[in-house]
Amino acid sequence: MIDAKNTSPSDDIPLVVILGPTASGKTKLAIDLATKIDGEIISADSRQVYRGMDIGTGKDFADYLPFFAQDEKSTSGIERLHLVDIIEAGESYNVAWFQRDFQQAYKAIIARQRTPILCGGSGMYIEAILQNYENTQVPINQLLRDNLEQKTDEQLQALFKEKYKNDNQKPDTSTRKRLIRAIEIGDWMLEREINQSESNNIPFSIKHSIIFGISIPVEVRRARITKRLNERLENGMIEEVKNLLEKGVPPEKLIFYGLEYKFITEYLMGQLGYDEMVKRLEIAIHQFAKRQMTFFRSMERKNLKINWLDGLLSIEILTDQILNFIKNERNDV
Repeated sequence: MIDAKNTSPSDDIPLVVILGPTASGKTKLAIDLATKIDGEIISADSRQVYRGMDIGTGKDFADYLPFFAQDEKSTSGIERLHLVDIIEAGESYNVAWFQRDFQQAYKAIIARQRTPILCGGSGMYIEAILQNYENTQVPINQLLRDNLEQKTDEQLQALFKEKYKNDNQKPDTSTRKRLIRAIEIGDWMLEREINQSESNNIPFSIKHSIIFGISIPVEVRRARITKRLNERLENGMIEEVKNLLEKGVPPEKLIFYGLEYKFITEYLMGQLGYDEMVKRLEIAIHQFAKRQMTFFRSMERKNLKINWLDGLLSIEILTDQILNFIKNERNDV
């Protein structure tokens, strides 16, 4: 529940959403909020689901230790953090499976009369929950893929722009495989003309959600990304990718995961020098953060109201702002 001291148990416990670009401080804010409203965190990160992919995905488990310790029911934190480390690296995962896993975690949290906090930067995962996406995995079109494999990167980019020319939702196309998959999804969606009215036929939906976004100036975000990247490289991120390869995770799968795993794998395979790897990875992360913000803005154009917070303020102030916002909203009902 939001405020155990001032409110009675309610069947209408809201889903609190905390989103923002990479390096914006989402995790720390979610933890601080969860400790004050008796909440549990559901991760909305498409790569944190994988075991062994810790440093590169920014799991920052040290930040969770106080959060875990204050839970009398579970010293491991299992009842406080969800959808992290749920499958092996190298396996596949998609938005439809995330919807399924989210529903299970969400219902369990509500049953415990705690407040669910959905926190992450994977916009499509968050939007899938809030907009009640049709729970259907886009199937593989092998004939289309074979045809696309014959095309140059420039031709693929042209096709991609055609598929998404009227759509503000921009999938990750950081690798050739991701670009082909994006075209495949775009082709499937155009054929079936998936729209919101179709999505509304799904039984499960979130009745009440409050969305908060962390906004930080571009120059500050860029500085944080650069600093964090250097720290992760110094603290074992290359060794992490090397260990995954040694455990048998296919290089092409790590490359498919993108960003840190793509460029470090290419470095370990001798395709990139160290300096070139760091340079290209840093640029890619900056571009990724920009795409995240573009996606969040597109969510607002789909009538999802995001209450933006100043990411330069302290975590304590941001938490107080969220608590005051929720309190005022409840009083207005």
